[in-house]
Amino acid sequence: MDLLIPDKVHDESRQGEALILEPVGKHNGRKLYIESYGCAMNFSDSEIVASILAEKGFETTADFNNADVVFINTCSIRENAEVRVRNRLKEFAGAKFKNPGMVVGVLGCMAERLKAKFLEEEKLVDVVVGPDAYRDLPNLIEQVDSGQRAVNVLLSREETYADISPVRLNSNGINAFVSIMRGCDNMCSFCVVPFTRGRERSRDAYSVVAECQALFDAGYREVTLLGQNVDSYKWTKPLPALSEGEGSEEANQKVSPLTSGGDLEGAGVVNFANLLEMVALVSPELRVRFSTSHPKDITDEVLYTIAKYENICNYIHLPVQSGNSRILDIMNRTYDRDWYINRIDAIRRIIPGCAISTDVITGFCTETEDEHNDTVSMMDYVKYDFAYMFKYSERPGTLAAKRYADDIPEEIKQKRLAQIVAKQQEYSFYRMQARIGMVEKVLIEGYSKKSDKDYCGRSDQNAMVIFPVSENYKPGQYVNVLVERTTSATLIGKIVG
Repeated sequence: MDLLIPDKVHDESRQGEALILEPVGKHNGRKLYIESYGCAMNFSDSEIVASILAEKGFETTADFNNADVVFINTCSIRENAEVRVRNRLKEFAGAKFKNPGMVVGVLGCMAERLKAKFLEEEKLVDVVVGPDAYRDLPNLIEQVDSGQRAVNVLLSREETYADISPVRLNSNGINAFVSIMRGCDNMCSFCVVPFTRGRERSRDAYSVVAECQALFDAGYREVTLLGQNVDSYKWTKPLPALSEGEGSEEANQKVSPLTSGGDLEGAGVVNFANLLEMVALVSPELRVRFSTSHPKDITDEVLYTIAKYENICNYIHLPVQSGNSRILDIMNRTYDRDWYINRIDAIRRIIPGCAISTDVITGFCTETEDEHNDTVSMMDYVKYDFAYMFKYSERPGTLAAKRYADDIPEEIKQKRLAQIVAKQQEYSFYRMQARIGMVEKVLIEGYSKKSDKDYCGRSDQNAMVIFPVSENYKPGQYVNVLVERTTSATLIGKIVG
């Protein structure tokens, strides 16, 4: 199933990845080990944590046995993710036994969900820190040094870390994640994110553009704008200060929308389509991707902006979760089957050839066989390029856990999931086969995992492309690749002029 999800949103190959960062500035003699689980937002947050502690003189290490401070950045989306974290903590116990002064901390969504209870459940843990409290880490480490255990899981309505320039961890120097917002207001009944990441708030648009510009200047050639629901991004530029005698009517006349040049005059509201344009205008050589969209919010304005700029990639991740309107209703997705199809039709009409991926949950509470078949028929309608597919796993604290019985037997969940996976394999291969004979513009990311004689990179539609190394090109450059053959997840070809 991993072959069907070559997306960067939740990369299974990176789960548990430890960051390494070049030493910068003055060191305090202490070493930090941090590893991350979950979605791209968590890996982006680990970069923020590393930046905060680097300012305090911490060096990173790839071996937790040599660390003075060990952090594990956690995910609560699925039960399996939490089990993996608890097993990993047991492995840290041996290192702490040998080095009793070691500080062990749990960061992120699992920390937010369990809060101080984590200290009781996991006697090894000294620090529990939620996603909005990373600025407090130096103080919390000092508390532990003085003999106390420390917790800060306060959620914020303002924190976006906009002023922190994240270090880029384990980066290829070509692709980077840029967080544009934090939190989520959607309250899908199966999801714990609103409770672990707090209410939605959007980052200052100028700080997003400045970060993208800095990345481009440093040689990066692709950014992925991150948010739980990027389509609901909304930032209001403050009104200019009023001089004496100016009233609200005159001030309101100063409010102007985004100009065609991709910048703001006076005050104004920047929506996601506006932000996409502003980032695209950094340079035509900077590719722009984004994740994740929500079917209830993705607008034609966003789609026309994608179509307008060649460097905004023709790839949209649009989670459907279920193809049945009743199930969507009890999932609290706030759209129905017809609305989702309307958005798919709009994508096909405005951005012909756009790749579309999705999320699917099988076996949600009370789902009948006919309702499951509606999901199958949705897959037949859309013919997704890629998909993340899961059987429903009840998460404590969610609305579904409080309202509905998890009443679908495990064997039925597994059977339905297997059917969905087989269907997606069929359509992934179908979409790849359709690219044979086409020329793809590919950003070279590095060598193929299997051979240093082949380069790899992604197409505009986010498909992985493999092609022979040429001495005329190097990672970070764009090349045109003629597709000669495919697998269900990879295009294979050669460079053409």
